Amino acid sequence: MTSGIPVVTTTRPAPGPALQAVLLDMDGTLVDTEGFWWQVEVAVFAELGHQLLEEYREIVAGGPMTRCADFLIKATGAKIAVAELTALLNVRFSEMLGQGVPLMPGARRLLAELAAHRVPTALVSASHRHIIERVLPALGPANFTLTISGDETERNKPHPDPYLLAASRLGAEPARCAVIEDSLTGVAAAEAAGCPVVAVPSVSAIPPAAGRTVVRSLEQVDLGFLRALIWA
Repeated sequence: MTSGIPVVTTTRPAPGPALQAVLLDMDGTLVDTEGFWWQVEVAVFAELGHQLLEEYREIVAGGPMTRCADFLIKATGAKIAVAELTALLNVRFSEMLGQGVPLMPGARRLLAELAAHRVPTALVSASHRHIIERVLPALGPANFTLTISGDETERNKPHPDPYLLAASRLGAEPARCAVIEDSLTGVAAAEAAGCPVVAVPSVSAIPPAAGRTVVRSLEQVDLGFLRALIWA
């Protein structure tokens, strides 16, 4: 995780009823896999005869695979179709998961606390369903009321659709759902859905904004912290 990130707590949402659900991103938020994605992307483009610039990493972090693939193809001029590249990256990433899935500091403890208090919890990821299924055993499937994958909505992050769908399926109001994200793409999706956000930056810095709380690590987040985001 990027070091030296300042702790910035911004203006809280307007007073309203209590926390109804917690919605969490996966890559870079709960599991330390953003580096895996970048390694795969670098390796695949090297095989195609292209070197990825480090500056591309922040652009593709947290994004849906089709958008990332399209950007990298245009940026490098690689001769490969988006669908072909997307499939290749997913296969390579899935293979890397076989080496083990490292959890982010504080992730296991937070999920256990939410489950113990029976807080409706959803995993909302830009990754495809088969990737989520590979990661879930490390996170504990029982810790989630439901999971939403990037290939299950017409529009993926940074559009609000994944978070709106999760809130709807949980029977919760978006404004009463706390979202935890690590990327600007994910934060944009959650805020567009009307959810208060806890940002835990992984690859790039996330600036403060109204309704957004920025922390260094999930170790700073517990149920009391999340409840305080939505005033009773």
